[in-house]
Amino acid sequence: MVEKTKNIEKSVKDSEVSEKSWLTTLLLLIFLGGFHRAYVGKIGTCLLYLITFGGLGIWWIIDLIVLLSGSFTDKSGKIVKERPFKY
Repeated sequence: MVEKTKNIEKSVKDSEVSEKSWLTTLLLLIFLGGFHRAYVGKIGTCLLYLITFGGLGIWWIIDLIVLLSGSFTDKSGKIVKERPFKY
């Protein structure tokens, strides 16, 4: 059972993880609405998001769920996820 958990954790390679900060993306989503999409490089959907007020709140909820579940991606398709601190 432990080996399966380790394999799942390793299934997302470092090359598939975005350099964008998960925490910054989350804070931008919560406090500034669509600007989290501009931060990850999705300028077109950022503008659409802002014009429609986050799809009248529906996109905001969907993006929050997707980000918290670890499935939110940047412009190049890499997953925006929390990284351990490197000192």
